[in-house]
Amino acid sequence: MTNTRHSRRTVLRAAAVGAAAGGLTLAGGGTTAQARRGRGGTTTFVVVTGASGTPGGIDALSLRGHRTVGVDLPGHGATDAQFAHDYQCPQDPASLATRPSPMAGVGLDAYAAAAIRTVRAVAEFGPVVLYGGSMGGATLNRVGNAVPHLIDRIVYDTAFCCVDLACPEDYLTTPEGSTTLAGTLAALVVADPAVIGAVRANYRTADPEALAALKEALMAGAGDAEFYSTLAHLQPDESLTVGRENSQVRADTWGCIPRTYIRHTADRMIPLALQDRMITEADRLTPRNHFDVHTVDAGHAATAEQFEQIVDILDRLPECAG
Repeated sequence: MTNTRHSRRTVLRAAAVGAAAGGLTLAGGGTTAQARRGRGGTTTFVVVTGASGTPGGIDALSLRGHRTVGVDLPGHGATDAQFAHDYQCPQDPASLATRPSPMAGVGLDAYAAAAIRTVRAVAEFGPVVLYGGSMGGATLNRVGNAVPHLIDRIVYDTAFCCVDLACPEDYLTTPEGSTTLAGTLAALVVADPAVIGAVRANYRTADPEALAALKEALMAGAGDAEFYSTLAHLQPDESLTVGRENSQVRADTWGCIPRTYIRHTADRMIPLALQDRMITEADRLTPRNHFDVHTVDAGHAATAEQFEQIVDILDRLPECAG
């Protein structure tokens, strides 16, 4: 780790990362997902990863007969140099602190555009369920605002659903978000975001205190093997701006889509009280279209055993009945 001193705003952005297209045309309120009810075909789950996640589908849903596809978020691809030589062992702290990030300049517009392209590509084959967790909720919000007529259901898995407030960073500063442990990610930051254009976290650190704090925040109670496996799948660089860009949902577009929220009772990144606040705000915004709420006893990152419960929830959605 470098001795870089980070401002409070840098720490907040790191916390937002840990917790989680220009000129988009918004669909009119008269054309909604409701018009697509009852259409045939195989359901496709379009999966938007949370912060630092590696894009991909959900194999367990495919094994139950559903199509799943991960959104290729800009800067997160295999050729985007997330995993450079300086991140290998032994690491090169000086290079990690200064090497420009592939995420520099990438923001929520780009994430939303990528997700919309994927939704458009699969919508002709059957119902579309847009699914995301953590910071992926910001992208879900934007996509739901933009193309509600292409989405049959939107699923937030302990994800940010911004209703009364503009962005995830704002929600983390609320009383309901005050107990978050997402700020522990700041101990992993190895570069000045202003220098590299992103938040860079060293998930391959061997610092026992930093790892213990991160495990408590991310998936307390999991075995070490599963925790380290989760870290191995995390990408070091994440967008500097996604957590503070406006992703408020709109009643006339996003609000027309059937929606599900999966609460995680032991989440220390997005506390349960904050999850419930966002659910309440959304239900108040669209009183005739409430969240379908489910609850799992899991931390922010579910273990494999806990994720089986989530797959059961997804498999029982109305769009999966056939």
